[in-house]
Order: sequence, then C-alpha cells, then structure tokens
Amino acid sequence: MKTNSEVAQQKATVDPQTAQKILAITLAYNEASGNSDAAAIAALFTEDGLFVTDTGPVYGREAIQKWYEDLFQQLKIKKHVGIPDQGCPHTIGTTGNEVWENGEWSETIQLESGDLIEMKGYWSTIDRREGDDWKIRMLTVNVTPAPPAETK
Repeated sequence: MKTNSEVAQQKATVDPQTAQKILAITLAYNEASGNSDAAAIAALFTEDGLFVTDTGPVYGREAIQKWYEDLFQQLKIKKHVGIPDQGCPHTIGTTGNEVWENGEWSETIQLESGDLIEMKGYWSTIDRREGDDWKIRMLTVNVTPAPPAETK
C-alpha cells in the first residue's frame, strides 16, 4: 500500500521551469503582503481572479485590490510567509495551462493600537498560464484558530 507522500508524487507535477514560475508568485505575494502593497497583490491575479476569504468570496482583480486596500487601512502585515507543500504544484488537465498547489502561511500583524498578533493557516491556489506569465485564478485561505487560553 502506498503512503500519501507516494501518491502525491505520482500526481502530475510540473516541469522545474514552471515550478519556479509558480514559486515566484508565492514569493511575490509574501513580499507584497509585507509591504502592504494591495496593487502588487492584485496584479498577481487574473483579471477574473477569485479570492475566497473567511468573510466570503471576492471576485475580480479590481475588487481584490480594494479588499486589500481596506485591510491595510486597518492593520499592517509586518511579515508574511507562505510555504508550498512538497511536491507542488500539480498540473490540472492535459494542456499544462493550469496548476494547483497548497501550503501553509503565517504572519505577524500590527494593529492600529500597535499590538502584534501572530496568525497562521493554510492556503490553496489554482494558477493559470497567461502567455509566458502565470497568475492566480483562485486563492483560498483559512485561519487556524489559536489554542484556547489555559484557565486555572
């Protein structure tokens, strides 16, 4: 019987050059988040991109940029780290123009009050080739709840 890792390795992984382009999206997202750059984040999405948040879906690059602009008025992301899972990305279909990947993220957020909050969770994307570039077609994120405070 095969392990989950062995099954994952059998899935259609992409060529190394494409994998590097997909990784570049994750790294650009990390940097743009840390710079509170809503326009740079939105530029990573296709024009008809979809961002699935904990408060509902956000449709289209323009709306995604507005969502981040509103967020950055309320807080500053001091550091964002997104890490793809091993073996990602994976090809969708047979044309090689779409891939999926998933991973985990963590970030340090500074609120208007100056308080720092550590957050983490998981993400998944479907990315689509547009010419020589790759863009996020859909990004889904969740937040892992903090463990309950101990009571005495």
